[in-house]
Amino acid sequence: MKTSRRTFLQKTTQSSLTALSLGSLPAGAADALINQPDALAAAPRIKPDHVVRSLPENMVWGYFGADVPPVYRVRDGDVVEIQTVNPSGVSRTNPEEFYQKNNLPMDAHAQEVIAILKTVKPEPSGIRGHMLTGPVFIEGAQPGDTLEIRILDLTFPAGFGVNSVWPGGGGIPDAVTARETFVYRYDARRKVALLKEGVEIPLRPFMGVMALSPPPETGRVSSIPPAFFGGNLDIRHLTKGTTLYLPVSVPGGLFSTGDGHGAQGNGEVSGVAIETALNLTAKFIVHKGKTLTMPRAETPTHFIAVGLDKDLNKAMKNALTEAVTFIKDTLGYTFNEALSIASTGVDFEVSQVVDQTLGIHAMIPKAIFTKQKFSYWA
Repeated sequence: MKTSRRTFLQKTTQSSLTALSLGSLPAGAADALINQPDALAAAPRIKPDHVVRSLPENMVWGYFGADVPPVYRVRDGDVVEIQTVNPSGVSRTNPEEFYQKNNLPMDAHAQEVIAILKTVKPEPSGIRGHMLTGPVFIEGAQPGDTLEIRILDLTFPAGFGVNSVWPGGGGIPDAVTARETFVYRYDARRKVALLKEGVEIPLRPFMGVMALSPPPETGRVSSIPPAFFGGNLDIRHLTKGTTLYLPVSVPGGLFSTGDGHGAQGNGEVSGVAIETALNLTAKFIVHKGKTLTMPRAETPTHFIAVGLDKDLNKAMKNALTEAVTFIKDTLGYTFNEALSIASTGVDFEVSQVVDQTLGIHAMIPKAIFTKQKFSYWA
């Protein structure tokens, strides 16, 4: 008997929230932290089935495409650690200068960033975007399936992140008159990022980019604008213990990730978040014949529907349509009931306004559906 879409999504949910842990940074990262390394000794690391290192041969600079060869193959159900880097603020011509100028350690991770910038080439046609790790081929994933990405852990390989403002960028591009880069140093004990005395941003790491390949007929596309296959969604709720669902367009799915964020406000209004290196540990699960038209996400407490468009008003309309469709088809209400529920119980948030294609996401609380129980893995 085929599993309904409602059963498929309900099987992935429960009401307990997994606490964010920063206690599993790898050895060497403590050198860049403000507090002593003993602040890092907390939760044990999750042992993955595979590790995809952030080495030059595993990186793609700025694009997705069905013709991009996979750097790794995994099985349906495998747990995979994918390491990523953050080259923000680092010059290709003199990458060492950034670390020296900001009094940051030239550790093994910094050496990886430098090697990547000196070795990995941009896409020949001029497409530009993020430094990505992948793609990863998931055996069994075929067009028409849905890939479930369970975010089991997110760890920092370096104790800092970078935010920038620049003329022509962000949500008020004409108001910025000078470029400036800010280094945020992490205090792991208190789980905050420090800009300067009196400014502390709570750390809440997530991957800005998680994507499958677009269909072959689209060719190669930039990683900057998000789309139905995922990409630069910049949804700040996709932290440890949450789930992203993406539609599969090519055999193996071809999953890529990057653009790690230490923290981000809804909107990402300067143009970037606290851009940071992150190691993503995720479990990949293929749902055969379960087709999505847009990314969908889930947390222990919410379902998340996504709307995208170059026009923010249309992105809002698309998010509302996705939310109403989910409440109607998956949770079992009429269209009018679903629209009423969306109006009275659902929050619509601006994901980002800076990635060419803009994003709105709908936060659908599970708690308002008092007669339904939602199982979840976390």
